[in-house]
Amino acid sequence: MTVEFFLGTHQPGWLRTSSVPLFVSDRRLRTYKTLPTATARWALDSGGFTELSTHGSWDHGPTPREYAARVRRYRDEIGQLAWAAPQDWMCEPWILSKTGLSLREHQVRTVDNYLLLRSIAPDLPFVPVLQGWRLEDYLACASLYTDAGVDLSAAPVVGLGSVCRRQATGEAVAIIGALRAAGITRLHGFGFKVLGLRRCGHALTSADSMAWSIEARRTAPLPGCRHKNCANCHTYAQLWRHRVLASIPPHEPLTLFDAPYGQWNDRGVA
Repeated sequence: MTVEFFLGTHQPGWLRTSSVPLFVSDRRLRTYKTLPTATARWALDSGGFTELSTHGSWDHGPTPREYAARVRRYRDEIGQLAWAAPQDWMCEPWILSKTGLSLREHQVRTVDNYLLLRSIAPDLPFVPVLQGWRLEDYLACASLYTDAGVDLSAAPVVGLGSVCRRQATGEAVAIIGALRAAGITRLHGFGFKVLGLRRCGHALTSADSMAWSIEARRTAPLPGCRHKNCANCHTYAQLWRHRVLASIPPHEPLTLFDAPYGQWNDRGVA
């Protein structure tokens, strides 16, 4: 299986010319009066991490109805929208400290928002997102969807949240393996970078990352580039994406999932 890699960008104008799938945030698109017309598939990020890390809630963001209206506009005017993330609630410990809510409450609110968006706009391609921190949290979140009548095994794609900072560890591998064993096989990894994709890319349907921009900001510009750095450079981003995809093993090393959860060290070795 080849992972579909959505190149993260804070330049929505790239939608007009990109030949590869892009991952674009509503926070960037919402200010556009005239939207670009997409030349390739793309997916929409709700901007949840920024909302919660900045404000500790979604109170400063769009209401679900406002968000659904925006997504409909993006689908109709930009075109080629593969799917849209819901207004989910991340479960990193520092985000929980910001909101003051429990991990369980974040999961409940994530599921409730997905259900509400589907109720408001059943024609729009909102995807369910699993949130948690430990493996058992993700399985518990999956159960919340099941209890609500959502069959995650039948979903075109299921987002996997709050793992981007642990993607190169055995813990992330074990979480993905357990979800696949539970029948949730079409997973999207939010914010997966090179190391994470090398270890988990074979087990993901899709992934996204903007890590190229951070890397480019810290290095000299490409030969021929006149800007100070390539943090907003389409050429740099495309080359980085090609390098990332080339680093993913072409086979599926099932032995990654053989060791029980809890027996993995930080290098992913049982």
